[in-house]
Amino acid sequence: MKRYKVLIFFFVLFLFPFVFGIPGQTQDKAPIFTIEVDGIINPATAKFITDSIDQAAQQGGQCLIIQLDTPGGLMDSMRLIVKKILASHIPIIVYVAPKGARAASAGVFITMAAHIAVMAPGTHIGAAHPVTLGAEGKESKTMTEKVVNDAVADIKATTKTRGRNVDWAEKAVRKSVSITEEEALKLNVVDLISSDLQDLLTKIDGRVVKFDGTTRTLLTKGQQPRSIQMSWRERLLDVISNPTIAYIFLMLGIYGIFFELSSPGAILPGVVGGIFLILAFYALQMLPVNYAGLALILFGIILFIAEIKVVSHGVLAIGGVISLLLGSMMLFQSPVEYMRVSLSVIIPAVMVSAAFFIFAVTKAIDARLKKPTTGMEGLIGEEGVATASISPEGKISIHGEFWNAISDQSIERGEKVQVIGVTNLKLKVKKIE
Repeated sequence: MKRYKVLIFFFVLFLFPFVFGIPGQTQDKAPIFTIEVDGIINPATAKFITDSIDQAAQQGGQCLIIQLDTPGGLMDSMRLIVKKILASHIPIIVYVAPKGARAASAGVFITMAAHIAVMAPGTHIGAAHPVTLGAEGKESKTMTEKVVNDAVADIKATTKTRGRNVDWAEKAVRKSVSITEEEALKLNVVDLISSDLQDLLTKIDGRVVKFDGTTRTLLTKGQQPRSIQMSWRERLLDVISNPTIAYIFLMLGIYGIFFELSSPGAILPGVVGGIFLILAFYALQMLPVNYAGLALILFGIILFIAEIKVVSHGVLAIGGVISLLLGSMMLFQSPVEYMRVSLSVIIPAVMVSAAFFIFAVTKAIDARLKKPTTGMEGLIGEEGVATASISPEGKISIHGEFWNAISDQSIERGEKVQVIGVTNLKLKVKKIE
């Protein structure tokens, strides 16, 4: 009987974990996902983050960690990210890292939307004042004020939802204030400071995250996060969303089409140029483009093409260079550096264009001024020998060919002559003394 009791005891002990489960085991095995966002917030970044949130939720992740380092980006893309984070069914942790990283402009909004906001030592956050395009003036100031007020309302609502410092968030938008990680922790802008990812997982272990009507306890200590990488499509979209890359694609596309029009039938320049143009226009429709700048670039290319077709002695080419330079500088007119094309790219592009078209124009002018080398006109200046007396008509031999010749001089057979003109298929010559 005692033996049966012992067997029953071990049997129950063996089945208990499978029937009732070990407390916390399910959550402990729930994966932790992490992504890295390093660069401008653009449509590619927005799609990557929103897709990653969906993927983490579908795979039963207990949280998603977004390692963030951004100077800012587009407001529309930022709003998509914030909206997705606020509606997420799993905890979203924004970790401003590594050392030297920043969460500026749009990065502030994203950090404030996180369930848990963390910063690494040596990082900073702030400067969230929205920037707009346009000339100075009453209408521009009114529009800027509307944009700022709208951004303030957004960040205040988000910050209040997460229980953080609403007053600082408003100052970050209105006055572009920026603070270090220690100041952010002290002012209740972020929740933690962590030196690395493992330190972060240790510090948030056991933290309770509140959702709408529910709570979730994080069990993260000792876990190994799973990294989610950008797909090739998202990487391509991210690359071409860069204003500098979009500008380079635009110029390459224009050159390809130009060479195809200059040498019809070459095919390759037209195909490559068409691909670059399509990629450029796809990128431009996602960026805050100044269409006056784009029009000036296209007008400059038209002037270059016209210079080859029309004799203007370089006037059209000069106009094309000026138009191309001004258009390139105006294409992405923005107060922030990361939304403009660098002069180190614009100047070489314009100089190469100018050098090519100046070279083409110079060669065209030289060809027009050069002495003809074929036909009747090509014989002028050539030397030959009189094969018969010329007085005033006779025959001469040039390059083994016999021609009828006339002369104002009396020339004997065998004397050397030089062609000085052509009249009615007869060569006018003179005696070489």
